Amino acid sequence: MTEKRVFTLQENSKVLCELPVLEGTTGSNVLDIKELYSQTGMFAYDPGFNSTASCSSKITFVDDQAGALFYRGYSIEQLVEHCSFLEVNFVLLYGELPLPEQLQAFEKKITSQTLVHDQLINFFKGFRRDAHPMAVMVGALSAFYHEALDIQSAEDRELNAIRLIAKIPTIVAMCYKYSVGLPFMQPQSKLSYVENFMRMLLATPCEEFVANPILVRALEKFLILHADHEQNASTSTVRLAGSSGANPYACITAGIACLWGSAHGGANEAVLNMFQKIGTPSNVPDYIAKVKDKNDVFKLSGVGHQVYKKYDPRAKIMRELCFEVLGELNLLDDPLFQTALEIERIVLEDAYFVSREMYPKIDFYSGILLRALDIPTNMFTAIFAMARSIGWISQWDEMISDPNQRIGRPRQLYCGVPERNV
Repeated sequence: MTEKRVFTLQENSKVLCELPVLEGTTGSNVLDIKELYSQTGMFAYDPGFNSTASCSSKITFVDDQAGALFYRGYSIEQLVEHCSFLEVNFVLLYGELPLPEQLQAFEKKITSQTLVHDQLINFFKGFRRDAHPMAVMVGALSAFYHEALDIQSAEDRELNAIRLIAKIPTIVAMCYKYSVGLPFMQPQSKLSYVENFMRMLLATPCEEFVANPILVRALEKFLILHADHEQNASTSTVRLAGSSGANPYACITAGIACLWGSAHGGANEAVLNMFQKIGTPSNVPDYIAKVKDKNDVFKLSGVGHQVYKKYDPRAKIMRELCFEVLGELNLLDDPLFQTALEIERIVLEDAYFVSREMYPKIDFYSGILLRALDIPTNMFTAIFAMARSIGWISQWDEMISDPNQRIGRPRQLYCGVPERNV
């Protein structure tokens, strides 16, 4: 990050302040306004922080104009094609692709930590049997892994990152098993990270579980696509919680709670519900007309991204995965998938959507993929959280080690009643 030039703020030819313009390695330049209040007595007003950089980061970059995504400089397309999910974890956590011996050592560390405390079973019994897996997941993380650590110690932070990566698939699978009244499946060290998770989630003690390698690889790619995405709502929540010095598991729990929202991690479930409501491709034109009708409340879910001005690159890969998985399972004629394809066709051709830059985003196809993998709808967001945990812990680690880190404290424009007497 370098200072490129100075932006001068004037009023009636009077210089109010001079603010540095910062230049990153790529992307937009940033106006450094941290001295704005001290120089002018004014704050910046930016609801949603869509025009505010809350931090400097070396982890993930979204090129909104080109429709591209990079983890530590590696394109998402190359990572999905050539890397395992644990390799991508290594990249996000340490900044570089691992050498074969580094990956082997990393995988061994993860495998050694996949078991969770046996008392967690008793903890689950405190929830209603129909509790949402996301609610159980929040409680499990915050209640059981909060031992004291020195967050200024790189070794302590690394240990807790390893524990999180290793244990969260076990906890996610336990959340589901509890919600449907099935016995917990213990992790098996001989299996790969993703295959182990699928077994814990979908297997029962009654019969041997043999995962289809094509489906395992598809889920692995799903996890890679969701691993990080710059300073989105949940990542910003993790950083904000962490800025107070909170325990990292509490910070991740805060991120999970934020992710649960239908406008964020819950969007894939909302999209699937929309497809089910539309029913078949023949009904799509009627619903497209509803979208264009200002007096109709119907909205297209999974279309139009807050950041990308082009097609979400993750959505392109997710679309290909759907063809691959549904083809493997002989489900290409699935009505929901065909409905999705018809909506996409119209969205990419119709001037109404093109002029508004409303392209499909990752959530548009991800629910169809998870459904094809026999993953229940109420687990969609929990699996998203499992994938995003590596991004959250990497962002948290970067923030804690940043010498310029300060506790988050947004300001406000007060519009309430002025001072008055009782």
